[in-house]
Amino acid sequence: MQWEIVIGLETHAQLQTQSKIFSGASTRFGAGPNTQACAVDLALPGVLPVLNRQAVEHAIRFGLAVNAKITPASIFARKNYFYPDLPKGYQISQMDLPVVVGGHLEILVGDQVKVVELTRAHMEEDAGKSVHEEGFLGPHGEASSGIDLNRAGTPLLEIVTEPVMRSAAEAVAYAKALHTLVVWLGVCDGNMQEGSFRCDANVSVRPVGQKEFGTRCEIKNLNSFRFLEEAIQYEVRRQIELIEDGGKVVQETRLYDPDRQETRSMRSKEDANDYRYFPDPDLLPVVIDDAWIADVRSKMPALPAQLREQWQGEFGLSAYDTQLLTQDRDTAKVFEELLAIVGKPLAKAAANLIAGEFASSLNRAGIATADAPLKAEHLAPLLTRVADGTISNKIAKDIFAILWEEAVSGKPISTVDQVIDAKGLKQISDSGELEAMIDKVLAANEKSVEEFRSGKEKAFNALVGQIMKASQGKANPGQVNELLRKKLS
Repeated sequence: MQWEIVIGLETHAQLQTQSKIFSGASTRFGAGPNTQACAVDLALPGVLPVLNRQAVEHAIRFGLAVNAKITPASIFARKNYFYPDLPKGYQISQMDLPVVVGGHLEILVGDQVKVVELTRAHMEEDAGKSVHEEGFLGPHGEASSGIDLNRAGTPLLEIVTEPVMRSAAEAVAYAKALHTLVVWLGVCDGNMQEGSFRCDANVSVRPVGQKEFGTRCEIKNLNSFRFLEEAIQYEVRRQIELIEDGGKVVQETRLYDPDRQETRSMRSKEDANDYRYFPDPDLLPVVIDDAWIADVRSKMPALPAQLREQWQGEFGLSAYDTQLLTQDRDTAKVFEELLAIVGKPLAKAAANLIAGEFASSLNRAGIATADAPLKAEHLAPLLTRVADGTISNKIAKDIFAILWEEAVSGKPISTVDQVIDAKGLKQISDSGELEAMIDKVLAANEKSVEEFRSGKEKAFNALVGQIMKASQGKANPGQVNELLRKKLS
């Protein structure tokens, strides 16, 4: 039987605010246990929540970025459940009237563009954290667990998709695109290691052609793109094997064990009715008028999708190129700064340099783009010297490596022209000199000459390689190709 995979994601993005969503306690990560939980977070008697205005503005900003509807009057509700790390016995969230309704996000899967429809995005508070560390002992020396309520009340935006993804690859592409967007907008720092961006994956399978959805299982708290992909792939295999063996998928919440690369049952899956939602009597509706929306819109940066469309149309860049250039705001900024120096005709060369040597060097060194030791003014002369024929692309890569080594070691960074002169890297473009070199190579490679004349194009490439080797990579490749073909014909 052929199976279709159905995936929907619920993503919790921690809103980038200095204080919590309903209290003035700090949201700073890494503080000692229970040092950032105030009376409101601890749910002490008589305390009242006060909504953080910046959290609402972040939610509006996200809604505008995905072309969603901003609800004029959204309501907070109490979501009732009982965990040790939930001090009130309920979580303040949104149910019937979330702040953001609908919207969509474009993703690139391979070279195909897909639109992922969003159901909603709602604000809520985070719970605390149960600590089960090895060696954690109770008052009598027994193995025990602890509760850290520092995260209690941290503002979250839960972003929910429609069940429109059909593979783990699509889910990962969506998660990466969403991560890029929320960081780009400044609504979330995107730090997955610290729990600022984490996904829950709803996974089910159904026979191809069947309209009804299969029974879904939710995999909770996936905090890396690799874990998201592995968890979905395992869960799909598990469900298909279970059904084909005559079993039945049970709706439940599961956890992913990255060490064993498998999901395992956590608890039976609750439905909305189980949480007994009702409007929180301590919080008024959040009224968002047109003036507030207009003010938020006026402060928004150009969006990744807008830049991709502009650069593809204006510079003829591919969707793949622009996807790489807009993976974060800092990379896009480097491209824009580089383009301002070298001009529109070198846009493709600038994109290749950033996506190639520049990105590879940053990855190897574990350096963020914002902290790159080489700036646009260092990179621009590489492009102009290739364009004017002074150096080849291969030599440009060698010069980049020299500049990068100087920069990361703290040495003064040479100019491109200084390296060219000091290393004698100027490209050979003199026709007479090139012809002499070509004649020498042809005389030493008569077999390759014969093979080319008998129709073997690979022999031509081999001859070009020999000429470039003889010139130590300095020969002008375009001229070499032109002169060699003339001589062989």
